[in-house]
Amino acid sequence: MGATEAPQADASLRRLRRAMTNARWPLVVAAPVVAATGALAMRSPHAPGSYGICPSLLVTGWYCPACGGLRAVHELTWLDLAAAWSMNPLVVLGAPVAVVVWCWWLVLNLRGSPRPPALPRRLRNALPWAVLVLALAFAVLRNVPALTPVLGPWP
Repeated sequence: MGATEAPQADASLRRLRRAMTNARWPLVVAAPVVAATGALAMRSPHAPGSYGICPSLLVTGWYCPACGGLRAVHELTWLDLAAAWSMNPLVVLGAPVAVVVWCWWLVLNLRGSPRPPALPRRLRNALPWAVLVLALAFAVLRNVPALTPVLGPWP
C-alpha cells in the first residue's frame, strides 16, 4: 500500500461523513414516513374501524380532501393504481410529487447545499395558496352528488 492511498482513503471517508451529516434532515423526515407506509402496507385500512374514522366525515358527513388517503396509500404500496385512485385521486397525484421533492431535497443536501435555490417571490407566496385552493376545490367537488361516485372515497 503506497503512501498516497491512505490520504485518499481518509478524504473519501471525510466526504462520506460530510454527506451523511448533510443528509441527516431528509433521512429524519423519511424515517417516520417509511414506517407509517410500511404499517399501512401490513395492516389494511379497509377493515371498518381499523384506523378510526375521519373526524370531518363523522361530524359533518362530508368527505374531506384526505378521506380515503390511508386506503389510497395502502393500495399504492401494493401498486394497485386503479384502487388507489378510487380511494383518493389527490393522494395518487400528490405522492409522486412529494417523493420527487424529497429526492431533490436529499440530493441538494448530499451535494452540500441544504438550501434550495430561491423561488421567485410571487411563486413562493402563491404556492401555499394554490395548494389550499386545490384542496378546498377537491373537497367541494368530491361532495357534489353527481361527482361523489368518481371523486368520493370508495367504501
